Amino acid sequence: MSGVLISEAVGKALADHGVEVVFGLMGSGNLAVTNALRDAGATFYAARHEGGAICMADGYGRVSGKVAVCSVHQGPGLTNAVSGLTEAAKSRTPVVLLSADTPAAALRSNFRIDQDALVESVGAVAERVHGAATALDDVARAVRRARVERRAVVLMLPLDVQAMEAPDAASLAPAAPELAAPRPTDAVIGRVAGVLASARRPAIIGGRGAVLGCAREPLRRLGELTGALLATSAVGNGLFAGDPFDVGISGGFSSPLAARLLGEADVVVAFGATLNQWTTRHGALIGPGAQVIQVDLDEEAIGAHRFVDLGVVGDTAATAQALVAELEARGVRNSGVRTEALARQIRTHRWRDEPYEESGADGVLDPRTLSIALDDLLPAERTVVVDSGHFMGYPSMYLRVPDAAGFVFPQAFQCVGLGLGNAIGAAVARPDRLTVAALGDGGALMALSEFETLGRLGLPMLVVVYNDAAYGADVHHFRALGQSVDLAQFPDTDFAAIARGAGCGGVTVRSAGELGAVRAWLAERDGPLVIDAKVDPNICAEWLEEAFRGH
Repeated sequence: MSGVLISEAVGKALADHGVEVVFGLMGSGNLAVTNALRDAGATFYAARHEGGAICMADGYGRVSGKVAVCSVHQGPGLTNAVSGLTEAAKSRTPVVLLSADTPAAALRSNFRIDQDALVESVGAVAERVHGAATALDDVARAVRRARVERRAVVLMLPLDVQAMEAPDAASLAPAAPELAAPRPTDAVIGRVAGVLASARRPAIIGGRGAVLGCAREPLRRLGELTGALLATSAVGNGLFAGDPFDVGISGGFSSPLAARLLGEADVVVAFGATLNQWTTRHGALIGPGAQVIQVDLDEEAIGAHRFVDLGVVGDTAATAQALVAELEARGVRNSGVRTEALARQIRTHRWRDEPYEESGADGVLDPRTLSIALDDLLPAERTVVVDSGHFMGYPSMYLRVPDAAGFVFPQAFQCVGLGLGNAIGAAVARPDRLTVAALGDGGALMALSEFETLGRLGLPMLVVVYNDAAYGADVHHFRALGQSVDLAQFPDTDFAAIARGAGCGGVTVRSAGELGAVRAWLAERDGPLVIDAKVDPNICAEWLEEAFRGH
């Protein structure tokens, strides 16, 4: 490698490890390594803000299942990415964030901060290229930790190390070995099988771990053998799509029928779901006499949010497959709550089937009516990405998704403004599907710089802004307490005009009848379209009212 710099060697090594896509924003500290990645065959997508770039990588990683890479400058480049990095870390997205770093001797550099401490403080992993002799091993370690441990890893690239010459004998470090999925002991499997065999009204809840573990089919089979209802946490939405006994999301987004059925379960088995306050609706969705079993690869997750009767450490798919084998060997085939009448009831009692009083306000649209109309208009093959805010229940509750990869829910940090970046990354990962970014006006304004990215890339995405000209969650929460909320309310923003200025299509919608422009766009999909949906600011979402009661 004579004459090859470490910056170039690192970029090529990442490509050799299978990195196909990189998102980022150029600075003097990361230009060389990013150029090397691109020259080695990776496709580079330039964001307009580092916060958007890391969110794009997060969305790409969630939807593709591949290690996502983001590249930023040292110091402020990294600090600009911290909120999105925190979300990726909490969501266990396999991301490698390449961050330049100041040389150890540059004590007075304007860019100098303790980057390792910053990264570790938000739950990400701080790795580093230590020198020329270790560079390729350092890259391999970072990629392995992202891929195998499913961690957000920040690989620091000090400027002085980047400028070193790679040794002649440098060669690519070996890839991580394939790891067999761990499963519990036969004794534990037998104990759980015994509980399920005797259950009369069991329920299975699949979470993020079940999605990552590809546990859909063994869990569906487990449901068939035990007569169990199937449900998911919010981030697992779509895992059981198409199954007649899938009642949808468990928690604040549960339909009234789903909430009742889950509350009546005598055994609840959570696979890769932490059973936190959102999934259990502050405990209300698990009956006082129900036995609760939690299966998770992470032993620290078991019982972290509520007491469970039995914790099982193991891979979700491997555990479900072992349970299926055990129950089949015992000849167990229970009907549980499964009847044709119940399947029909589930099919006809979705959120869209629940009656509601239509908003009568002039010049604004009921967000439920908007969501139902969009669900009818949009193709079934879609990826729905939901930002954070008061509005977020509407797309989550009313827009169907084809599978778990069709739903991206960056809410682990509950940070407003991450959705648009995630949606751009998701669209890059799955160009065969229509990506729908559901944003509130607050989140859209926080991510405004990436409207230019969307227009420049020309991605055929649909962006729906639920625009109530406010931070709606704060308005509804504090107004009910008798406090003034004018500080959380704003003049209306014309997102359609902003979108057109950024190179996107833009339409304003105040009634369901005005969605004809969306129908026309769907026929062509010649670039992105932004819908500025003026929604009634006085409607408080059902899930938010439930959250208020929980508090």
